[in-house]
Amino acid sequence: MPFALAARASTPSRPDRVTDGTTETVQALRTAVGIAATTWLLYAYPLRQSATDFVKDQAAQTFIGAGVLLVTVPVALGVFVAAARPPVRSVYLRRLAGPAKGFVAIFASVLTLWVLLQDSARMAQQMGMWQILFLPLALGAVVFAVPYGLTAIVLCVHYVFRTADVHEVLPALLSPVLVWSLFAFEVAAPTPVDAPAAVRTLFLFGPPVSVTALSLWELHRLRRRFGITVHRALYGRAGGR
Repeated sequence: MPFALAARASTPSRPDRVTDGTTETVQALRTAVGIAATTWLLYAYPLRQSATDFVKDQAAQTFIGAGVLLVTVPVALGVFVAAARPPVRSVYLRRLAGPAKGFVAIFASVLTLWVLLQDSARMAQQMGMWQILFLPLALGAVVFAVPYGLTAIVLCVHYVFRTADVHEVLPALLSPVLVWSLFAFEVAAPTPVDAPAAVRTLFLFGPPVSVTALSLWELHRLRRRFGITVHRALYGRAGGR
């Protein structure tokens, strides 16, 4: 249930949203190639850190990506809505409910974990005899909030905080911002594997360059197949079929 609820809160769901099966397939293939390439890298070259530290670093990257989006998405949505013509601006304002659900999904899980992990013992002591009921409920909330929060973070990063619910061009515009922000952290961080410089450079530049190329290609297909452009989004129509 936590996985399904997190997916429902974090996945774009606007009924008239334009979707392109080819673009989604290519994006899935890119993800699969990335996973396969990373697996090969870890198999071919020794790690410079323990496996536990490597997993922690990968998880930290996901959290950093979510943090970047938590800052950039509200700013980008504010600029996008403010720049839109008044007739479509009101439509975009109503559609902000989609991204808001993504933010709420993360904040709710993080806040629940923070309160329970920080204050559950003190709260239980204050409840006296009622702590026999409180402690199982608190434990259940933690068990629920952990997979819910992790799933929400991963999906919100993948779907760029449901910005497609506002307009189809937004994920393609914001995805490069995310990957190049993570690139800056990658450059500053030590290389996790002892690989040749050419291989490290390829794996360093490969993700941001490929995501940027796919974003440009997605914008191209939106324009050619559906007549959706950034200019029309701001001054013409609000998107959708």
